[in-house]
Amino acid sequence: MWHNPGQAQQQRAATDRGFMQRNILVTSALPYANGPIHLGHLVEYIQTDIWVRFQKLRGNRCIYVCADDAHGTPIMLKARELGITPEELIERIGREHQDDFAAFGIGFDNYYTTHSQENRELSELIYERNREAGHIDSRTIKQAYDPDEGMFLPDRYIKGECPRCGAADQYGDSCEACGATYTPTDLINPVSVISGATPEERESLHYFFRLQDFETMLKDWARSGHVQPEVANKLEEWFQEGLREWDISRDAPYFGFRIPGTEDKYFYVWLDAPIGYMASFRNWCERHGEDFDAWWDADSDTELYHFIGKDIVYFHALFWPAMLHGAGFRKPTRICAHGFMTVDGAKMSKSRGTFIMAHTYRNHLNPEYLRYYMAAKLGSNVHDLDLNLDDFTQRVNSDLVGKLVNIASRSSGFITKRFDGRLAGELPAPEIYREFVARGEQIAEAYENREFSRAVREIMALADQANQYFDEEQPWVLARDESTLPQVQAICTQTLNLFRVLMVYLKPVVPGIAAGAEAFLNVDEQNWQSVQAPLLDHAINRFQPLATRVERAQVDAMIEESRETLAPKTDAPDTSGPLADDPIGDTVDIDTFARVDLRVARIREAARVDGADKLLRLSLDLGGETRTVFAGLRSAYAPEDLQGRLTVMVANLAPRKMRFGVSEGMVLAAGPGGDEIFILEPDSGARPGMRVK
Repeated sequence: MWHNPGQAQQQRAATDRGFMQRNILVTSALPYANGPIHLGHLVEYIQTDIWVRFQKLRGNRCIYVCADDAHGTPIMLKARELGITPEELIERIGREHQDDFAAFGIGFDNYYTTHSQENRELSELIYERNREAGHIDSRTIKQAYDPDEGMFLPDRYIKGECPRCGAADQYGDSCEACGATYTPTDLINPVSVISGATPEERESLHYFFRLQDFETMLKDWARSGHVQPEVANKLEEWFQEGLREWDISRDAPYFGFRIPGTEDKYFYVWLDAPIGYMASFRNWCERHGEDFDAWWDADSDTELYHFIGKDIVYFHALFWPAMLHGAGFRKPTRICAHGFMTVDGAKMSKSRGTFIMAHTYRNHLNPEYLRYYMAAKLGSNVHDLDLNLDDFTQRVNSDLVGKLVNIASRSSGFITKRFDGRLAGELPAPEIYREFVARGEQIAEAYENREFSRAVREIMALADQANQYFDEEQPWVLARDESTLPQVQAICTQTLNLFRVLMVYLKPVVPGIAAGAEAFLNVDEQNWQSVQAPLLDHAINRFQPLATRVERAQVDAMIEESRETLAPKTDAPDTSGPLADDPIGDTVDIDTFARVDLRVARIREAARVDGADKLLRLSLDLGGETRTVFAGLRSAYAPEDLQGRLTVMVANLAPRKMRFGVSEGMVLAAGPGGDEIFILEPDSGARPGMRVK
């Protein structure tokens, strides 16, 4: 039997282990202060918060800071559009952001803004130290200028026709149709997005950070385990291309910090945004009497972790460590990049209602459920995460409600009704409890390495084991006989103690449910070491539901609220089967036909579709973008015959929701049907993403 050794003995045991507390500073990328938080944003903040909560639960000193990214042309123009000052805009958006974060349990130790005195001072300090070390240059460049607005235009505020493929309405830095990159001066028929005026080319003095000065240092740093393997490989590509200087200045009018020694030059937002991590932490230090320099000196033994999206690796893994090194500050311990979020296998879409804002989700579903679902799918890699809404519903209902909470609800009734809410004084099978406790280190290792999906699998496997124990012991049968009631109390005491262990292990993921479990079990706030001894001869409270089932109607209501416009209607032929040799129908004019965007695509994967006789599911590479298309080719092609081949697809066909998923385009094929269907294949030399003319 297992007897409770008491709280004092537990504390002595923790001291005897010689635990070495780590000092860890953690940041998430700064949300831009001109719009609301959506579920795609939350992929980052939820996984960061889970890791931070785990570190605190283990007894480490872990500080989590963030801030609103509050500078730049978009904020200046948005404020003008609303008839308010930029300061008023960022204050309002900041409140909305913090409200959403709090609702999803994101536990920042400090949430700040980049428009702060601390950030101004640190930005100037880092700039001046790099300038004194010879890492800042200046020279005159030519830029697009809006004569009506009296301002130089960022690349994204100029549109025109792509110089390579001719696609209309493309931004001044890259073409979304063919993927080409260029300068605004290369655009055909460019116009200012702000005024519609034709931009003029004018000269301006700009300041540059000499990134190339740090190439050797960056190579050594990147190859020393500070980034994920996928990121390290990408950095090697950039090193091979050669590092180039970085334009860190912008001309007035601009909302930001003026560069010291100038009258009309401002720091580019991407210079002061990452420094906002330091500024938010300095603000926290000033309020808590902490030594800022002890954390940021170049020889500091503290740890620094940045959680970011894979789209901003260039800034965080090259410019940021270089700027810090040049200014004499420490570099990041680890940069943790992650992928994007898709919904039901496709990009988030306003027309389909899957571009879901955080506040819209909150109107219909428990935020803890999203935290659990994301954790169950997150690993330490940079792969995208898919929010499959049917899988979401099933997993929450099966795991959280059916497995985890069910353990407590089944056991607590016996304890409350038969034993006046009091647990037994000893456990009937202590080896089971010891096994659960021993598995804690394996689960902790998964959390530490950000393998959250593995941690969740381990925890749910233990939940299955706890339910199996309860079922095999059959306390409901034993309760019929007064002589076996002590066994019932002991069995339910064991089961509730196993539930307590599981809730401690899952506490970083679902802190709200864990807090409810602590209230039910009548215990103080639990930490990772709390499970070393079970609760014995202990009074619990009456059980209250900790999680409830998700109904599909709730999910549908969320989608409906999110849908800003109905999906475009289309009269395109049914893609579930090939077109027969029908007579030519009505004609279309050349302008209508020109709107059809035909692209070369490589078939990366092909698979049969369960329940469909004619369809194959194709994963198509458009040169950097992946699309899923359902095509009626099964009668003519085996999946392995298609993999790796080039074909032609209609890239701008409206997505179509089918019984098997969403089809994001159409593959072109010809033939009378049956086994005589032939996909269109471009000539040799074609490459994915190329436009078909």
